[in-house]
Amino acid sequence: MSKINRVEIHEFTYEATNIGLDAGGFNLVYQPNGRQKLSKYAIVIQTEDGVRGEYVALWVANRISLGQTLTLAPHLIGRDAMHREQIYDDFKRALRQYDHMGHGLIDICLWDLAGKKFGASITTLLGGWRKRLPTYASTLHGDRNGGLSSPEAYADFAEQCYEMGYRAFKIHGWGEGNVAEEVATILTVGKRVGDRMKLMVDPACELRTFADALAVGRACDEAGFFWYEDPFRDTGVSAYAHRKLRQMIKTPLLETEHVRGLEPKADFLIAEATDFLRVDPEYDMGITGAMKIAHLAEAFGVDVEVHAAGPAHRHCMAAIRNTNFYELALVGPKCGNPLPPVYASDYTDELDGVGKDGCFPVPEGPGLGVTYDWDWIAAHRTALHIFE
Repeated sequence: MSKINRVEIHEFTYEATNIGLDAGGFNLVYQPNGRQKLSKYAIVIQTEDGVRGEYVALWVANRISLGQTLTLAPHLIGRDAMHREQIYDDFKRALRQYDHMGHGLIDICLWDLAGKKFGASITTLLGGWRKRLPTYASTLHGDRNGGLSSPEAYADFAEQCYEMGYRAFKIHGWGEGNVAEEVATILTVGKRVGDRMKLMVDPACELRTFADALAVGRACDEAGFFWYEDPFRDTGVSAYAHRKLRQMIKTPLLETEHVRGLEPKADFLIAEATDFLRVDPEYDMGITGAMKIAHLAEAFGVDVEVHAAGPAHRHCMAAIRNTNFYELALVGPKCGNPLPPVYASDYTDELDGVGKDGCFPVPEGPGLGVTYDWDWIAAHRTALHIFE
């Protein structure tokens, strides 16, 4: 038995350079000389037999998810860290009134702990085989500051990514949801690189009406896009609306980034409301939850696409047959990825980390296969919560 005897939650802040917020105040965009203060947190789980699991939250590390993680953390004490399935089930029930966004980070940390206990990577524990992952460059949102500030700027950046080795490219448009601007960007990028790259677009639920979503979808049809993701302000959760949209366009839809967990995603598939299924180990109750969703998609004969970047995401993709691309998010032509620089190893999710084959590697060491820079985390720490 690997009995859990200590859990630590490390809150920290850092500044992303040349990054700011758009006019709406929620989307990260390029801003010359901008210094955007961001907050994240890290989890450490230790056992009586001296094994330590670690994970730094990358995409859900806000105050809302932190509250959920802090609620669950004390309930780990005394439990067997190898009982991930039981912990997943109990914590899923415990957060039934909430969105589950603080749950997945704990599960990922438990997988890291298990890999270190057995001296195996998470990929090996999952039965995975992929060593390199075909990757798409996933852009920051459009700005008005000279970065991704026009359809031509997006096309220029797509060409830059192609020259670096990328063979797929995803557009996040502007926060205003201006249909004419979105359509122009899709058609411009499609004309420039559509014969060489798989193209995707994610309005991130900024389009305000079904008519707007339909117009953008028809532009995707014209430009031959690979998928169309989360178009309008239902926030990506209306099965009926997306089924109607599917009936009126040719481009495949990618939905369920904002639909949490196994059963609601099954409902979305049964309703014929998406073509690809979305999954994220941080969002969907960990690696345990993500692999359940991947197998659900496999049972329905559809592909599942892993949302966002990170070591846990790479290990999941390494063990999934029915998936296409790793998402290198969020990148732009004039700034780095705004994720925290928490690695002491050579792990990177920066734009220039891509290989000439258009792929990123899967870490091969025990657990997540990354080494965290705990000195950097401690230097930027704002709070430490300890449960024993």
